[in-house]
Amino acid sequence: MASLASDVPGQSRDNGPGHSEGFFARLAIVMALTVVAGFSLQVLMSRSTFAAPLRVHVHAVLFMGWVAIFVAQSQLATRGSLALHRRLGWLALGWVVLMVIAAMTVIVAMARNGTVPFFFQPQHFILADPLTLLGFVALTAMAIARRRQTDWHARLHISAMALLTGPAIGRLLPMPLLTPYAFEAAGLGCSLFMIAGMLRDRRRLGAIHPAWWYGLAALAVNLVGAQAIAHSPLGDALYRTVVAGSPGETIPGMEFPLPPGTPLRSGG
Repeated sequence: MASLASDVPGQSRDNGPGHSEGFFARLAIVMALTVVAGFSLQVLMSRSTFAAPLRVHVHAVLFMGWVAIFVAQSQLATRGSLALHRRLGWLALGWVVLMVIAAMTVIVAMARNGTVPFFFQPQHFILADPLTLLGFVALTAMAIARRRQTDWHARLHISAMALLTGPAIGRLLPMPLLTPYAFEAAGLGCSLFMIAGMLRDRRRLGAIHPAWWYGLAALAVNLVGAQAIAHSPLGDALYRTVVAGSPGETIPGMEFPLPPGTPLRSGG
């Protein structure tokens, strides 16, 4: 991340039109609190356990670490050292690579072990989560490319982070009751952060910044694209390849698994 400073390149952090620095810093905190609330509830409801495999703990550390980086960057950009903000931004780029590797490891393991949550179709799950990661990486890359255009940069980073809040929002929703649209419900929850930014722009600047449409487009590609591929021969082939030779091979890809007889455990 480079800067969440002003609405127009060249404006100072304190004098940019619309004073976006305060809004983005507050929104970053709200998003972080949403993530903490979602996963804290998971633990309190005994739906998650610290006895999970090491890959789950690595995944958790990396993604919660990103939340901390995201909040720290928003604070540095608005009222801290911009030089430190820029240096941390390049470190964060390497962090993203580790996040993607860790997430894909857990996704594949869940499909192969037959531990995909019962309110998701396994075949859809192994496509939807990677598409979420792809959208996050694409928006983050766009934000880095436009790091000197702080109006674009801030909004693209907010949109990228919004995509990552889906799992936390899902843990705050009654997902079993939302089947077969549980994934879509969580995805629509992610959009609320971007919609808040759009409404703020409309009220303070008189128009919606185009960066938000890129964020919503990434979310739409995820919600629609994952379903389209999952219901295609390509989706069938991908699922068979992922679960070949594993317990997950016996689980139909496009059927919802039966609810577990014991409390749901994450990341098996």
